[in-house]
Amino acid sequence: MPFLFREDRASLVGSPATQEEIAHAEQQLNVRFHEDYVRFIRRFGGAYAGLAVHAFSNGSSIGNETVADLTLDFREQYKELPIGDVIQTSYVISIDGSGYPIIIDQSGKVFICHHDSGEVIRLADSFEALIEENFYEW
Repeated sequence: MPFLFREDRASLVGSPATQEEIAHAEQQLNVRFHEDYVRFIRRFGGAYAGLAVHAFSNGSSIGNETVADLTLDFREQYKELPIGDVIQTSYVISIDGSGYPIIIDQSGKVFICHHDSGEVIRLADSFEALIEENFYEW
């Protein structure tokens, strides 16, 4: 994604995630981050790529919430809902415009969780596919 390396896009890109940050978050959340997501955050940190992808050090246009912050917040918010079980074993990488969490499950598939309807809808078969479908360079 050469687009994200352009100087005029600096607010869209964070600092690359370290192996220590990744390992700590995986342990804290009791998950294993999928390799596509790890590859992205090791290169761009939290960055805008068609949607705000949270990591540890995010681009200034995204906000400060880390992947761990988002995951723990949504686990708490959704714990009484039927879809809460899904989030307990996944991690939240983004939030859509309606406030729904976008998650990656342990198989690497990407879903959106609608708390009002209780639906969990598959968005993509992988993080890489999600970015390819949503990222348009402008």
